[in-house]
Amino acid sequence: MEFGKGRPKHDKYGNPLDPGFCVEFTFQSRTPHCSVQNRPHTHWMRYITEGYKVCVACEPPAMKNDTGRCQGDGLQDDKEVLLHWQAVGNHRCSGTWKKIQKTQRCDCPPQHSFVFI
Repeated sequence: MEFGKGRPKHDKYGNPLDPGFCVEFTFQSRTPHCSVQNRPHTHWMRYITEGYKVCVACEPPAMKNDTGRCQGDGLQDDKEVLLHWQAVGNHRCSGTWKKIQKTQRCDCPPQHSFVFI
């Protein structure tokens, strides 16, 4: 899969894949290392700051077949628990967020929209 391209909506046999769900989080913190990268796919790291709402899609292949969840999506009652995230492309960029809610569709601007992997 190429950066910037959506995930496939059908398996290799043409069968539709589970569309997944979305988890909304409130961004709590990030490490200083998030702002030092200057590659095109890392620009978002400089603009997301504390208090922002971000949306993270949980869809195949990140969605586990047996549980229907993605690692890190938080349990339903995890709204006060501080959860940890780590960026792809800059292993030193990480931080924390709190779960707001699980929804069927993500409703965030593109620069605040991510996917579980």
